[in-house]
Amino acid sequence: MQGQRGFGVLWAANTLSNLADGLAFVALPLLAASLTADPRLIAGLPLGYALVRLMFALPTGVWVDRLDRRRLLNAANMLRGLGFLALALGFQFTSPGLVSLYLAMAVIALLEGAADTAAMAILPQIVPTRDLDHANSKITATQLVADEFAGPPLGGLLFAFAAAAPLYFMGGLWAVAGLLALALSPALKPAQMPGKPRRIWSEAGDGIRWLATHGVVGPLAVIGGLASIGYMLPFSVLVLFARENLGLGSTGYGLLLAFSALGGLVGTAITPKLRARWGYRKLISCSLALGALSLAVLASTNSPLLAGVMLALYILHAVIWNICAVSLRQSLIPDQLLGRVSAASKVVGFCGLAVGAAAGGLLGAVSLALPVLIGAGVFLLCTLFALATLEKASG
Repeated sequence: MQGQRGFGVLWAANTLSNLADGLAFVALPLLAASLTADPRLIAGLPLGYALVRLMFALPTGVWVDRLDRRRLLNAANMLRGLGFLALALGFQFTSPGLVSLYLAMAVIALLEGAADTAAMAILPQIVPTRDLDHANSKITATQLVADEFAGPPLGGLLFAFAAAAPLYFMGGLWAVAGLLALALSPALKPAQMPGKPRRIWSEAGDGIRWLATHGVVGPLAVIGGLASIGYMLPFSVLVLFARENLGLGSTGYGLLLAFSALGGLVGTAITPKLRARWGYRKLISCSLALGALSLAVLASTNSPLLAGVMLALYILHAVIWNICAVSLRQSLIPDQLLGRVSAASKVVGFCGLAVGAAAGGLLGAVSLALPVLIGAGVFLLCTLFALATLEKASG
């Protein structure tokens, strides 16, 4: 009963937080565009977000393993909420500049990393290992709905009403998510780490060393890094691919992305059953192969309809892979290392995203279909690597 109630609380807090994230995805670029027409300054917002996430990923993992995870989740969401309520007041009554938005994006990146890592570490403390697939599927489903379907249109509607409106809404959602975290059991604390606290990078190194030597979680991190490259190769130029190769305008591009997210919802529904039937190794390998196939077909088509189906299949594969990878990490990493090992895995993924984005831009200058096709090749490599290294992840 306590576990069910605890999961319900964590699920609700995560849903509100993800809805605020979906609002931020639309509202902050719109606010930036109202302050400047320089595309470099507007593009700097997501770049700054990625850099902050990368810089603080390892320290965040140490905090999650050292501190009370319930209070950390509460503090991260409450600080985001209060910060954006203050930013909303600034936009309503004064004229803050672009620097304020850059600072806001940095705050989102830092605190989102803390909240996400803490929530991921709390989940295996309130959900039995056998139910992690189902729990992660439910969380992923609500995240897709909030981030892809509800958040962006709501953010646009609120911005049309008043520039500060989405900021007030985001601040309120994060604040309520923080308050909900206090309803979790106070007993949800990390296992005591041996010895006295050391330098933060020394403790982060414990997670890196554990990751590098583990026979399943280590290969999962490598696959995650390669898959991040494979993802960013096509998606860094997807808006241009849709315009030039598929003939879609801005509305059509938005519909294409919304349709592709439906594949993710299907993935959340079928992953637990497929995992129970096939096991992790086979399901991960098949999902990565689906990612390779969908990108290969996407690279060769000029049909918006076929492209939409392929992108839906791609998102289907991504959701299956993510649920399996997260569930495996939660079940295999010792509790006292869960934050640090997960953070180290994220660093590998962030580096992959950066490499994929840079390579996608360079290859896209040659042909917009080329990064999509090479992305398919990367996922084929991921498939072969998974088959070769995940023998112990068949359960």
